[in-house]
Amino acid sequence: MSPRDVLITGIGIVTSLGEGIEPHVAALSGVTQRVDRETFAPYAVHAAVPVELDRHIPKKSDQRQMEPWQRYGTYAAGAALEDAGLKGNAELLARMHLIVACGGGERDYAVDGAILTGMRDAPRPEVYLNERLMSDIRPTLFLAQLSNLLAGNISIVHGVIGGSRTFMGEEQAGVDAIRIAGARIQSGQNDLFLVGGATNAERADHILTYEMGGAVWRDPSVPVLDRKGGGFVPGSAAVFLVLESRQHAEARGARPIARLGPVLAERSRRKPGDVRSILTAMLEQAGPAASVISGNTGFAEPSSEEAEALAGLPGAPRVVMAGDMIGHSVEGQFAYGVALAAGAIAAGKLPGPTAVTSVGYHRGEGVVKVEAA
Repeated sequence: MSPRDVLITGIGIVTSLGEGIEPHVAALSGVTQRVDRETFAPYAVHAAVPVELDRHIPKKSDQRQMEPWQRYGTYAAGAALEDAGLKGNAELLARMHLIVACGGGERDYAVDGAILTGMRDAPRPEVYLNERLMSDIRPTLFLAQLSNLLAGNISIVHGVIGGSRTFMGEEQAGVDAIRIAGARIQSGQNDLFLVGGATNAERADHILTYEMGGAVWRDPSVPVLDRKGGGFVPGSAAVFLVLESRQHAEARGARPIARLGPVLAERSRRKPGDVRSILTAMLEQAGPAASVISGNTGFAEPSSEEAEALAGLPGAPRVVMAGDMIGHSVEGQFAYGVALAAGAIAAGKLPGPTAVTSVGYHRGEGVVKVEAA
């Protein structure tokens, strides 16, 4: 053990399976998916469960000005702080750093569609566009599209006022958010971080964006590894972790959930064999694991190469596909894998240590080992 060990001391989760770590650990024994097949038919979505927002976002004015992805994220961040015994501790929150992984926010596509439709018959489309932008789109709607607004809301609602960073870049944003937080703790630069990601997949524009790239799979009943042709089922999720040095956690009497190893990350050119060789090397560097939680998207060649890399691991560890549990939450998927590994190890439901993997649907690979604290 080292004073600079990175400990997970708080977890906050909202997904289609439920709120908190318990329903997700329980799902390891057999998951019953919660899927919305009607709203966006023929596409299915793992829809997030309703939550009592007042618990972690007490002001109605704050709730109203947030879009769903911000509400999910701010709520999960509050739950993680509460789990770590930090909620309301102004002294520690003032020193806590924040790293958020998320996409570009949410648009009001009903307004967008009305503007685009009207432009077709407008005698001067450019004038019409400017008029509609001035009258139809509220300033708060524009702000809802800013990726760093989630971090701002977390700071305002929960008082986390240390350094703040927001990462964009799909799955790899989630990998790098945890990688940098862990590296800064290990190096002695900081002692306390709130880190995680949020995605609202219950949006037509979200599904359209990935369907245009051929990345969406329509039938969630088909397991990730059986999807011929490949693709993921979108899933709403918000996951936040409190990370802190062992020395800091022990000094304040915090309950450690699990220990986080160094996060390994790469970005290959995705030539045939790249993902397999890179993951094999990273898994070897991370060290032996008794279990694996995979962020496998199910998307064509990269996913099959990850499966090959995992099949080559010594000891035939149990492999859990997060996508079969909550769908694919893009920026939040890696944090979910880490949270599930930590909670399952702490509860004795997975033999530890556990490797968590991420392979982006387009680009980016990551691995981290989670073990008992």
